[in-house]
Amino acid sequence: MKTKRLTDDDIIKELIDTMFLIAGHDVTFEDIKGRKDQWYYEWTMTPEQEQQWMEYMVKYFRKHRSMTIRHAQTSASMFNLMWGLKVERPEVPDIDNIN
Repeated sequence: MKTKRLTDDDIIKELIDTMFLIAGHDVTFEDIKGRKDQWYYEWTMTPEQEQQWMEYMVKYFRKHRSMTIRHAQTSASMFNLMWGLKVERPEVPDIDNIN
């Protein structure tokens, strides 16, 4: 039996739902669907969660779109750039202001 190929909309929904799950937020694609504002700044994830999500996306693209690793990594980076949550980065001390 042949399985139905996922549409781009199916993939976007799945990846955004997984992003919120990995980041620990009780939000789904349906909650943000149709919003025109910068909704991705309302929630955050840690660098570790972002790395986990990126690894998930690479595996997902390879499985569902039969991409090479390099193409899947590029696609995951572009997806993250377009729809990824804000990442909380640790404060870096300003070297010029150290006495």
